[in-house]
Amino acid sequence: MKGKVLIFSAPSGSGKTTLVKHLLQTIGNLQFSVSATSRAPRASETDGKDYFFITADEFKNKIRNNEFLEWQEVYEGVYYGSLIAVVDGMLNKGINVIFDVDVVGGLNIKKHYGDQALSIFVKAKSLDVIRQRLISRSTDSEESIKKRLEKTVWELQFEKDFDISLLNDDLDVAKADVVRIATGFINK
Repeated sequence: MKGKVLIFSAPSGSGKTTLVKHLLQTIGNLQFSVSATSRAPRASETDGKDYFFITADEFKNKIRNNEFLEWQEVYEGVYYGSLIAVVDGMLNKGINVIFDVDVVGGLNIKKHYGDQALSIFVKAKSLDVIRQRLISRSTDSEESIKKRLEKTVWELQFEKDFDISLLNDDLDVAKADVVRIATGFINK
């Protein structure tokens, strides 16, 4: 039996990554999709485990050959993307694959896999809640937080295009909801 695809997308500060990590710790036979990147590996990173490290030219060639489910040039000359062959290889082995991606990438993956995929849009109660979460991280400058909030307004337009919209207002409730949703989809 083929594996299934779980796609999580959300604005920064919505708690998407926390929920994805919870699912990976809670549900068996679920594996995180390893992305490809054109950036150099950091000292602690392993090729094939953290990322598939390829050159920018190799990445561009794979783009031309339509080998990505989704991809992005995050910084000039630095690309990230999900390789179709890698994901299909896992799915064909019956492994369920989970993605933590931006909204456009999430919709592209959903379009590719159709009913084999469940797309989940995670949202916070309000922009003020997101602002407070971003501030409490203490990792972003005020200018960065402002840009993330502007992007959030843009990303919220895509909520209607996802299979499920999940409010992450109470983390314990959201964790229980996401386990119920994910296991229901995988077992159907």
